[in-house]
Amino acid sequence: MADCNRTDRPWGSFYILDETSGAKVKRLVVNPGQRLSLQSHQHRDEHWVVVRGIATVTLDDQSHDFSYGAHVFVKRGTRHRIACSGPEPVEIIEVQTGDSFAEDDITRYSDDYGRAPN
Repeated sequence: MADCNRTDRPWGSFYILDETSGAKVKRLVVNPGQRLSLQSHQHRDEHWVVVRGIATVTLDDQSHDFSYGAHVFVKRGTRHRIACSGPEPVEIIEVQTGDSFAEDDITRYSDDYGRAPN
């Protein structure tokens, strides 16, 4: 995959694979020992398919491990997080559907990298 599409984050990186007015497709790579913010969205749902590694997924107050081929649906308004606790990176194909994919549709509740309100 070309690095010109890559966006680095403290937890790993993502690539935007496709984007239209009603959907956005990303490939997320979460490095071992890292996790995304505990967050929610008001204007989009997310559909995740694990394509490598084991993802620890938090949906509201429950966490479960998902491996290759697992599908997770994240309904708008749900507090959610992806973590990689295994020895290899977790890769997820994420399909966002809704009417806004902007960064300002992210409400962060907890973040290991200082991006959530105190």
